[in-house]
Amino acid sequence: MPRVKLFDEKEILTKAMNLFWKQGYSATSIQDLVTHLGINRASLYDTFGDKEKLFKKSFELYRSQSIDKICQFFQNQPNVKEGFSELFNNAINEALLDKDRKGCFAVNNTTELVPNNDNCLEVLSSNRRDIENLFYEYLKEGQKNGQLKQCKDLKSLASFLFIIYNGILVVTKIHTNKKELTDSVNLAMSLLV
Repeated sequence: MPRVKLFDEKEILTKAMNLFWKQGYSATSIQDLVTHLGINRASLYDTFGDKEKLFKKSFELYRSQSIDKICQFFQNQPNVKEGFSELFNNAINEALLDKDRKGCFAVNNTTELVPNNDNCLEVLSSNRRDIENLFYEYLKEGQKNGQLKQCKDLKSLASFLFIIYNGILVVTKIHTNKKELTDSVNLAMSLLV
Protein backbone atom coordinates (compact mmCIF):
# COMPACT_ATOMS: atom_id res chain seq x y z
CA MET A 1 0.00 0.00 0.00
CA PRO A 2 1.47 3.41 -1.01
CA ARG A 3 2.31 5.85 1.75
CA VAL A 4 0.21 8.97 2.02
CA LYS A 5 2.04 12.30 2.11
CA LEU A 6 1.34 14.14 5.31
CA PHE A 7 2.55 17.51 4.05
CA ASP A 8 1.63 20.18 1.53
CA GLU A 9 4.23 20.20 -1.29
CA LYS A 10 3.84 23.91 -2.03
CA GLU A 11 4.29 24.75 1.65
CA ILE A 12 7.44 22.62 1.77
CA LEU A 13 8.76 24.27 -1.42
CA THR A 14 8.11 27.70 0.12
CA LYS A 15 10.03 26.71 3.25
CA ALA A 16 12.89 25.32 1.13
CA MET A 17 12.92 28.49 -0.99
CA ASN A 18 13.20 30.66 2.12
CA LEU A 19 16.03 28.55 3.55
CA PHE A 20 18.01 28.55 0.28
CA TRP A 21 17.33 32.28 -0.04
CA LYS A 22 18.63 33.02 3.45
CA GLN A 23 21.65 30.65 3.49
CA GLY A 24 22.50 30.15 -0.16
CA TYR A 25 22.65 26.87 -2.08
CA SER A 26 26.11 25.74 -1.02
CA ALA A 27 25.66 26.54 2.68
CA THR A 28 22.40 24.59 2.89
CA SER A 29 22.90 20.90 3.67
CA ILE A 30 20.40 18.08 3.30
CA GLN A 31 20.28 17.92 7.09
CA ASP A 32 19.45 21.66 7.22
CA LEU A 33 16.59 21.00 4.81
CA VAL A 34 15.28 17.99 6.72
CA THR A 35 15.34 19.95 9.98
CA HIS A 36 13.86 23.15 8.54
CA LEU A 37 11.19 21.44 6.43
CA GLY A 38 10.11 19.04 9.15
CA ILE A 39 10.07 16.02 6.84
CA ASN A 40 12.36 13.00 6.78
CA ARG A 41 15.05 12.37 4.17
CA ALA A 42 13.08 9.61 2.46
CA SER A 43 10.09 11.88 1.96
CA LEU A 44 12.33 14.68 0.72
CA TYR A 45 14.03 12.45 -1.84
CA ASP A 46 10.80 10.66 -2.87
CA THR A 47 8.91 13.90 -3.42
CA PHE A 48 11.52 16.37 -4.64
CA GLY A 49 14.58 14.36 -5.65
CA ASP A 50 18.03 15.46 -4.57
CA LYS A 51 19.12 18.84 -3.18
CA GLU A 52 19.68 20.35 -6.63
CA LYS A 53 16.22 19.32 -7.86
CA LEU A 54 14.59 20.72 -4.71
CA PHE A 55 16.55 23.93 -5.19
CA LYS A 56 15.43 24.26 -8.82
CA LYS A 57 11.81 23.62 -7.90
CA SER A 58 11.96 26.16 -5.10
CA PHE A 59 13.58 28.70 -7.44
CA GLU A 60 10.85 28.10 -10.03
CA LEU A 61 8.29 28.85 -7.31
CA TYR A 62 10.13 32.09 -6.50
CA ARG A 63 10.35 32.99 -10.19
CA SER A 64 6.66 32.37 -10.75
CA GLN A 65 5.67 34.39 -7.69
CA SER A 66 7.97 37.29 -8.64
CA ILE A 67 6.74 37.48 -12.21
CA ASP A 68 3.10 37.30 -11.11
CA LYS A 69 3.71 40.02 -8.52
CA ILE A 70 5.30 42.37 -11.07
CA CYS A 71 2.53 41.67 -13.64
CA GLN A 72 -0.19 42.44 -11.13
CA PHE A 73 1.67 45.52 -9.94
CA PHE A 74 1.98 46.93 -13.48
CA GLN A 75 -1.70 46.24 -14.19
CA ASN A 76 -2.57 48.57 -11.32
CA GLN A 77 -0.16 51.31 -12.44
CA PRO A 78 -1.45 53.13 -15.54
CA ASN A 79 1.41 55.65 -15.56
CA VAL A 80 4.68 53.98 -16.59
CA LYS A 81 7.09 56.44 -14.97
CA GLU A 82 5.15 56.40 -11.70
CA GLY A 83 4.84 52.61 -11.91
CA PHE A 84 8.58 52.02 -12.27
CA SER A 85 9.34 54.62 -9.62
CA GLU A 86 6.99 52.92 -7.18
CA LEU A 87 8.30 49.43 -8.08
CA PHE A 88 11.87 50.50 -7.35
CA ASN A 89 10.99 52.43 -4.20
CA ASN A 90 8.99 49.44 -2.94
CA ALA A 91 12.08 47.28 -3.54
CA ILE A 92 14.15 49.72 -1.46
CA ASN A 93 11.60 49.79 1.36
CA GLU A 94 11.19 46.00 1.45
CA ALA A 95 14.95 45.47 1.45
CA LEU A 96 15.53 47.97 4.23
CA LEU A 97 12.86 46.30 6.36
CA ASP A 98 14.36 42.82 5.85
CA LYS A 99 16.32 42.08 9.04
CA ASP A 100 18.11 39.17 7.33
CA ARG A 101 19.20 41.34 4.37
CA LYS A 102 18.48 38.44 2.05
CA GLY A 103 18.40 40.57 -1.09
CA CYS A 104 16.93 39.01 -4.21
CA PHE A 105 16.90 35.22 -4.48
CA ALA A 106 17.63 35.37 -8.22
CA VAL A 107 20.51 37.82 -7.81
CA ASN A 108 21.93 35.79 -4.92
CA ASN A 109 21.82 32.66 -7.06
CA THR A 110 23.51 34.46 -9.93
CA THR A 111 26.40 35.63 -7.80
CA GLU A 112 26.78 32.28 -6.02
CA LEU A 113 26.25 29.75 -8.80
CA VAL A 114 27.30 31.36 -12.08
CA PRO A 115 29.55 30.54 -13.93
CA ASN A 116 30.12 27.14 -12.29
CA ASN A 117 26.64 25.71 -12.78
CA ASP A 118 25.39 25.67 -16.39
CA ASN A 119 21.94 24.38 -15.39
CA CYS A 120 21.40 27.38 -13.13
CA LEU A 121 22.76 29.75 -15.78
CA GLU A 122 19.98 28.64 -18.12
CA VAL A 123 17.16 29.24 -15.64
CA LEU A 124 18.65 32.55 -14.45
CA SER A 125 18.99 33.75 -18.04
CA SER A 126 15.38 32.78 -18.63
CA ASN A 127 14.37 34.72 -15.53
CA ARG A 128 16.20 37.81 -16.82
CA ARG A 129 14.54 37.55 -20.24
CA ASP A 130 11.09 37.14 -18.70
CA ILE A 131 11.41 40.17 -16.43
CA GLU A 132 13.00 42.31 -19.13
CA ASN A 133 10.10 41.34 -21.38
CA LEU A 134 7.61 42.40 -18.70
CA PHE A 135 9.41 45.74 -18.43
CA TYR A 136 9.46 46.07 -22.25
CA GLU A 137 5.72 45.37 -22.61
CA TYR A 138 4.94 47.89 -19.87
CA LEU A 139 7.15 50.51 -21.55
CA LYS A 140 5.52 49.74 -24.92
CA GLU A 141 2.08 50.29 -23.39
CA GLY A 142 3.28 53.59 -21.94
CA GLN A 143 4.64 54.66 -25.31
CA LYS A 144 1.35 53.71 -26.98
CA ASN A 145 -0.47 55.89 -24.45
CA GLY A 146 1.82 58.86 -25.13
CA GLN A 147 3.74 58.65 -21.85
CA LEU A 148 7.10 58.03 -23.57
CA LYS A 149 8.64 59.47 -26.72
CA GLN A 150 8.30 57.33 -29.83
CA CYS A 151 12.03 57.40 -30.54
CA LYS A 152 12.98 55.55 -27.35
CA ASP A 153 14.82 52.24 -27.75
CA LEU A 154 12.44 50.32 -25.49
CA LYS A 155 14.42 47.05 -25.51
CA SER A 156 17.56 48.82 -24.28
CA LEU A 157 15.53 50.82 -21.77
CA ALA A 158 13.93 47.61 -20.42
CA SER A 159 17.39 46.05 -20.07
CA PHE A 160 18.69 49.17 -18.29
CA LEU A 161 15.72 49.18 -15.88
CA PHE A 162 16.28 45.48 -15.15
CA ILE A 163 19.91 46.26 -14.30
CA ILE A 164 18.86 49.15 -12.04
CA TYR A 165 16.21 47.00 -10.33
CA ASN A 166 18.69 44.22 -9.63
CA GLY A 167 21.33 46.72 -8.59
CA ILE A 168 18.94 48.09 -5.98
CA LEU A 169 18.39 44.57 -4.66
CA VAL A 170 22.14 44.03 -4.30
CA VAL A 171 23.15 47.43 -2.97
CA THR A 172 20.44 47.53 -0.29
CA LYS A 173 22.13 44.54 1.35
CA ILE A 174 25.01 46.82 2.36
CA HIS A 175 23.88 50.40 1.76
CA THR A 176 20.94 51.54 3.85
CA ASN A 177 20.78 55.28 3.17
CA LYS A 178 17.24 55.54 1.84
CA LYS A 179 17.65 59.08 0.51
CA GLU A 180 20.70 58.18 -1.57
CA LEU A 181 18.97 55.07 -2.92
CA THR A 182 15.83 57.06 -3.76
CA ASP A 183 17.91 59.77 -5.45
CA SER A 184 19.43 57.08 -7.68
CA VAL A 185 15.96 55.82 -8.58
CA ASN A 186 14.86 59.37 -9.40
CA LEU A 187 17.88 59.81 -11.68
CA ALA A 188 17.01 56.58 -13.51
CA MET A 189 13.38 57.71 -13.82
CA SER A 190 14.51 60.93 -15.50
CA LEU A 191 15.23 58.80 -18.58
CA LEU A 192 11.53 57.93 -18.87
CA VAL A 193 10.34 60.96 -20.87
